[in-house]
Amino acid sequence: MNEDSFCHIKPDNDVAKLIKKTTSITWDEALMVHRNAFEALDRSMNDIFNSRGISDSQMLFGGKVVGFGGDFRQILPVIPNACRQDIVNASLSSSSIWERCKVLMLTKNMRLTIDSETSEIEQTRVFYFGKGKVGGVNDGEAVVDIPHDLLITDSMDPIFVLIEYVYPSILVNIKNSSYFQERAILAPKHEVIQEINDRLLALFPGDKKEHLSSDSLSESEQLHNQFDKTLQSPDVLNGLKLSSLPNH
Repeated sequence: MNEDSFCHIKPDNDVAKLIKKTTSITWDEALMVHRNAFEALDRSMNDIFNSRGISDSQMLFGGKVVGFGGDFRQILPVIPNACRQDIVNASLSSSSIWERCKVLMLTKNMRLTIDSETSEIEQTRVFYFGKGKVGGVNDGEAVVDIPHDLLITDSMDPIFVLIEYVYPSILVNIKNSSYFQERAILAPKHEVIQEINDRLLALFPGDKKEHLSSDSLSESEQLHNQFDKTLQSPDVLNGLKLSSLPNH
């Protein structure tokens, strides 16, 4: 993708028809995406609406409301072998689109304050909304000391040690739903997650089965009278794969 790219959306195809019916679009974790992607969508949507002569070429995204969600203090676009300047230049804030965006600041974390004490809510607010900082002043690089009890010191088979730590006596608790609800392993890469999943599934008796989601919509799911199920992408409807074990 470059500065002249377009999305592969023709003005008369099903995706374009769906966009024309859309009231607004929400793009979550937008700040991880290269600015060229936003500009390509902007050009493509203007192309879709200009084909019918109903949009001003100066309007962003063909006049549709687009909301970007994200936090600049988290992960920015990943640019291989890039310096800090390259990453900043690839960010949404470096695009001409950013100058026409209205910034709305999040002031309350609903997820982390549910059923919390007043003191805990204040600590959460201070940490997550930038009024408190962790660490000292640095130029973008810092050494983080990880507590020894959180380190995996076995270099021979670290994944096995991690599974043993997070899921002790897993076969004893195989039918205990709360046991699994209270535990999770996070990893930065899909291949690591796949390896952990394979190792965990290998511990259970029985054969692994794969289930596909439905590739059609139920008529009871229609939200309005102009509902058109032909506009729903098969990739979305049949894209979910679940792994399970017999009787579990």
